[in-house]
Amino acid sequence: MDWARIPYFLAVARTGSLRAAAETIGGNHATVDRNLRGLETTYGVRLFDRSTAGLSLTSAGEALLPVAEEAEQSMIAARMRLQGLDREAAGTVRLSIPTPFAVHTLPPILSRFCNDYPEIQLDVSVTNRFEDISRAEADVSVRVAFQVDDDVVGRKLFQYNTGIFASPSYLERHFEARGPKGDGLHWVGWGDVEAVPDWVKNSPFPRASLRHNLRDPMLIKELVRGGQGMSYLPVSWTHEVDGLRQVPGTDITPNRSVWLLLHSDLRRTTRVRLLVDYLARELKALKPKFLHASRSARL
Repeated sequence: MDWARIPYFLAVARTGSLRAAAETIGGNHATVDRNLRGLETTYGVRLFDRSTAGLSLTSAGEALLPVAEEAEQSMIAARMRLQGLDREAAGTVRLSIPTPFAVHTLPPILSRFCNDYPEIQLDVSVTNRFEDISRAEADVSVRVAFQVDDDVVGRKLFQYNTGIFASPSYLERHFEARGPKGDGLHWVGWGDVEAVPDWVKNSPFPRASLRHNLRDPMLIKELVRGGQGMSYLPVSWTHEVDGLRQVPGTDITPNRSVWLLLHSDLRRTTRVRLLVDYLARELKALKPKFLHASRSARL
């Protein structure tokens, strides 16, 4: 098997396009295409059908896929097992964190960790995508989720609360003049585009209009602060930024949980263990901020 080119084959098989595969693997589409064609030349078969819609596996590609995936898992397991033998508080730890934690919560914590352990280097990926620890996309991940079903070691730190927030100026302009069930109010939306999403239907304001639909939590927060409408936001954000007020008459409710995840083969790796324990201790100390809105947000 042409080991060096197998990752390019798997990336295209999983994404269906050269550009998406390049983003996943960290290269450019020309490199992906060159390695793909080289693999096809080596095996003497066509592995993908190419069309304007993207790339799809041929029967030969379908036959290769499970073999390539098994080889990938074997290589990952070997690397993880060797890394797990490391007993020194030195080296690189790959950490995946969601955007809100990168902006508000973790910078001072990571700075203190780096001061305490100067020989440990952090390779940080900031993404709202769930990076796959079982495929070695990260060594440690801070994840916000209701449940974790991955085949990894998971530590649930705490469940956080959310509320409906808007800017003071928006509430002054719109709240008192609202109609029944939120007529005249506006949601800054999130998630998939729907005519009336379930979360609007089940909210205290089911007849408020969905003014925007965004997929980045930080952009949602800034539009809410800018007076564009109201949205469900984590209460912890009210301790980090000004300009958020809890919408009168609404409740603070439990939402997802904050998890720390790591690959099982890295549990005994000193540098990974040090980072996980440090993050767990520091984040648990912040738990009250994740449960209660700031006093100014409740005025």
